[in-house]
Amino acid sequence: MMDARKVLQLRPEGLYCPAGDFFIDPHRPVDRAVVTHGHADHARPGNARVMTTAPTARIMESRFGADRIGVLQTADYGDKVSLSGVSVTLLPAGHVLGSAQVLIEQQGARVVVSGDYKRRRDPTCAGFEVASCDLYITEATFGLPVFRHPPDRVEVAKLIKSLDLFPDRTHLLGAYALGKAQRLLMLLREAGYDLPIYLHGAMAALCDLYRAHGLDLGELRTLEGVKKQDLKGGIVLCPPSALNDRWSRGFGNAVRVFASGWMMVRQRAKQRGVELPLVLSDHADWDELTATVKDVGAETIWVTHGREEALVHHIRTEGIEAEALSVAGREEEGS
Repeated sequence: MMDARKVLQLRPEGLYCPAGDFFIDPHRPVDRAVVTHGHADHARPGNARVMTTAPTARIMESRFGADRIGVLQTADYGDKVSLSGVSVTLLPAGHVLGSAQVLIEQQGARVVVSGDYKRRRDPTCAGFEVASCDLYITEATFGLPVFRHPPDRVEVAKLIKSLDLFPDRTHLLGAYALGKAQRLLMLLREAGYDLPIYLHGAMAALCDLYRAHGLDLGELRTLEGVKKQDLKGGIVLCPPSALNDRWSRGFGNAVRVFASGWMMVRQRAKQRGVELPLVLSDHADWDELTATVKDVGAETIWVTHGREEALVHHIRTEGIEAEALSVAGREEEGS
């Protein structure tokens, strides 16, 4: 069997499979890319050819324009696709709609690139699928033991309680436009919140895309023609960047809410002027990361995209070979 560590190389453009002649989530334009999901630190315009899931293809078209994403090759989860003789299979990652892990099989070796992932249930996307392999490349956005995320229902209940406590204040709910926003909408509906939710203009297109994939987000309204005083006691969903810009000042004494795994860090919430921080992440927390390392059964783990050192140390104490892999261009979008 081929040494799994030789299946991929780290090049300036990103992770590269020489035998298949493709990159995974390259941060520079390349001839052929396999894209794990639609967040902008993984999916970029300018590649000549792109393999991904159909939902991710639609997300890329929405974000970049159909003329900037190259020739598309879409695959369903579980389909084996040959790229220059190398078998590539996309598996659910549980991160956002269409998100995938990449399973590469070459001469008996199995390598899985996780992309971004989480293990808990998400009503907006397919759940994470464990794939046994020889080499696993895991993200580590929240790769410190302090990051243990509370149950989603607990955080959503905080928002609903605040709405009850402050019926005279608009709640500006900051959430990343892709994935987090739609997940929050679904979780609110599941918790019994059935009132209309208003959308900042930057949120509408991706919410429409999720609806086109069969997800019921409840009644959504734009802010066009709506008087600010009529929004008191309601929710306005907006990008995190809008919470403290000129746009937000028109809502008066609004409750500023931000949903992110980083809201566990009180200083981050304070710096952003967040009154109600919700710890809600689309990434695996420490317990999910360490469980995944065991579940995949890999002899070697490469750790990237985040707090690599602590997770590498933990993996080595479990008797598994591990090293940090510094991939450029990864950011916090969707955290």
